[in-house]
Amino acid sequence: MPSPDKENASELEAHSLAHGVLDEKRGLTVADREFQPGELSLEDATAGGQGRHLGLFTTTMLIVSRVIGTGIYSTPASIVSGVGSVGAALCLWALGALLAMAGLFVYLEFATMMPRSGGEKIFLEAAYRRPKMLATVFFSTQAILLGFTAQGCIIFATNILTAADRTATEWEKRGIAIAVISFVTIIHGLTPNSGIRLMNALSIIKIILLVVVCVTGWVVLGGGTRIEDPHAAFRNSFAGSSTAPYNYATALFNEFGNLPPSAQVINSYAGWSNAILVLGEVKNPIRTIKIAGPLGLGICVVLYMFANVAYFSVGTVEQLAHSGTTIGSYFFGRVFGHTAQRVFAVFVALSALGNVATVTFAQSRVNQELAKEGAMPYPKLFASNWPTGRSPLMGLIVHFIPSFIVIVAPPFGDAYNLILDVEGYPGQVIALLVVVGLFLLRIKAPQVPRPFRVFWPIAAFYLAAAVFLLVVPFLRPPGGKGDTSLPYWLAYVFWRFSPLMQDKYSH
Repeated sequence: MPSPDKENASELEAHSLAHGVLDEKRGLTVADREFQPGELSLEDATAGGQGRHLGLFTTTMLIVSRVIGTGIYSTPASIVSGVGSVGAALCLWALGALLAMAGLFVYLEFATMMPRSGGEKIFLEAAYRRPKMLATVFFSTQAILLGFTAQGCIIFATNILTAADRTATEWEKRGIAIAVISFVTIIHGLTPNSGIRLMNALSIIKIILLVVVCVTGWVVLGGGTRIEDPHAAFRNSFAGSSTAPYNYATALFNEFGNLPPSAQVINSYAGWSNAILVLGEVKNPIRTIKIAGPLGLGICVVLYMFANVAYFSVGTVEQLAHSGTTIGSYFFGRVFGHTAQRVFAVFVALSALGNVATVTFAQSRVNQELAKEGAMPYPKLFASNWPTGRSPLMGLIVHFIPSFIVIVAPPFGDAYNLILDVEGYPGQVIALLVVVGLFLLRIKAPQVPRPFRVFWPIAAFYLAAAVFLLVVPFLRPPGGKGDTSLPYWLAYVFWRFSPLMQDKYSH
């Protein structure tokens, strides 16, 4: 008669196989083996890093820290200015949250099928297998050339100087920004455990800062501060709402400067897929990501909605739109005074640092996965964990180089803003290909187990949004001019016809 231990082991094995899991400890699935591209064995393709060492808390914080950057402290004023009323602005934030959740659920279906590092690289390779390596090369172009974090470094520098109440030269800002990306690269590359602790600590600081904003807003609305009429913006909350569909489309989906770059609800929620990029290092990845994904994004959605309500408690739409500063700074200045504005700038700088650290951590793992498939020269070197054996320093350096170039090369102004804008469009193309690939795989490989299956209307909703997002940059702004002196369509033209892009795609 079999022992109870053997019976339990057999039941566990049967449960794992029913969910498509081949190796519980390593997190390998039927889909991993079914869709493994290239010449690597499955074992080689899934090797590397510190093994599966990230728990539920860190995985959740990877999402929280990536989503909560600095946009929530500036975007709300631009949004309410664009659509004309507090009620309409809050509706857009709610719609943006629904779109982000829909995208997360689409990615979760892929992630639980193939719980490995790489994110969209893995998904595209599974969905688009012919011509061979096309998906890998297509994704590597965007990931390597446009996967920089220069903007976060510049924002850190700007806010630290604001906190010091000091006017700095352009090159002083660049110097601080270079120090930031260098520090993050070194700590992740040489002391990976310290890098993870840094990310978690900064994530907690971000949450605390937004909680302070939310609680302060409740106090203001309750009449506990010097704000004379905290309910002014909420009376007739939809009065003055814009009747132009263009204003809502660009406020929600803006990509290339049709409104100020900060006026982007969708971009404020960007980053919900961050933990999916490093699933190869997550313990019990299928269960963990199914919890951490909705939990991390849900925390951000709740904090974002309450933060918006708090901001609108300190002024009317007109006052917020013409405050002459970021809405977060205006909020703290109205409630606590000028000194609080400087303290606030320190926390915004730390928020930017956390964003840079989180993006760099995830992007280095993506670069390592690309090297494994031969998408880089000297693939063995760039796919390795040299020198620590626990972190892809070479993948971090691949991320460092374009970030450094964008920090030091273009002059601040229109040209710099254009380069930042160009970063977004190919990412949206990839998002569209991912959701289309989800439907293709359901047709081509229905037999592959899916531990999480997104409801198809949700996937269709995300598909429609992805298509619309690619069309919006071509909507003509009033007067044919966006937030820069450059034509509104130039970002797409630059991306589509750049010789570097053409050379990369022609092989």
